[in-house]
Amino acid sequence: MLFTSRLKGGSAGHRPDMIRLRETRIQFRRRRILVNMASYYSRVGRLWNISALIARPHVRNYVAVLERPSGQKAITRGLPLPSVTNHVFVRNMFIQTQDTPNPNSLKFLPGRVVLESGTIDFAGPRDAYCSPLARHLFRIDGVKSVFLGPDFITITRADETMEWKVIKPDVFATIMDFFTTGLPVLNEDASPQADTAPSDDDDEVVAMIKELLDTRIRPTVQEDGGDVLYRGFDDGIVKLKLQGSCTSCPSSIVTLKSGIQNMLQFYVPEVEGVEQVKDEDVEVEQGAKG
Repeated sequence: MLFTSRLKGGSAGHRPDMIRLRETRIQFRRRRILVNMASYYSRVGRLWNISALIARPHVRNYVAVLERPSGQKAITRGLPLPSVTNHVFVRNMFIQTQDTPNPNSLKFLPGRVVLESGTIDFAGPRDAYCSPLARHLFRIDGVKSVFLGPDFITITRADETMEWKVIKPDVFATIMDFFTTGLPVLNEDASPQADTAPSDDDDEVVAMIKELLDTRIRPTVQEDGGDVLYRGFDDGIVKLKLQGSCTSCPSSIVTLKSGIQNMLQFYVPEVEGVEQVKDEDVEVEQGAKG
């Protein structure tokens, strides 16, 4: 009896411990199941996000850039591009494109400084001897001219038969590859053009014209991927040279007459008109005077 009673008492005393142990095991199993489920859904979620990211047009179309083996061509020429995409992630660069009033010119913004100051225009491959970046861009089939600004690059195609969807991928890859090399955009002996800078020889009228060009007109024109350079003031006529997207733009005459001329005449009464000139015209005129 004594032994039996002790046994019953002992079993009764251990019963709560067994129950707690069983509950602990159940909780542990539930926790392990929840952890496994969380891990599973986390992996699925990451895969879903990656799939959704790759499915986006701008990523899908440039996956060749991110995965191309070293030593191969940057981008296949037939790579399709979305017609409405205005930007693209390329490795660690964010390159944007911006339309210009000139359908044959496109503005590329690499998201970093291109020139510390001023602008420079390359009308052809022979002019690009002082710029490694411009030389690389001229190797792309269909590129007619290259214009470099403070934070943008304007590419002008040869004609409308060269589609932008064919040219743009190579331009993206060339810009990306160049900036990753760390090479200078311009050689040390090259200097951007800054003909609107004031000079000690300028009279009051010329100084006012240059100031208006530099502070009011050039920033607006550069927004469209071009630039305006001062080439002289003679007999009331301001001589200007258009660059970049403005060079072959169908609306360049309207820009000169309705935009630039009206502003200059409003602030400087001595201005009677504005005339577009080319470098060869200035050289001929200087040779005649000499």
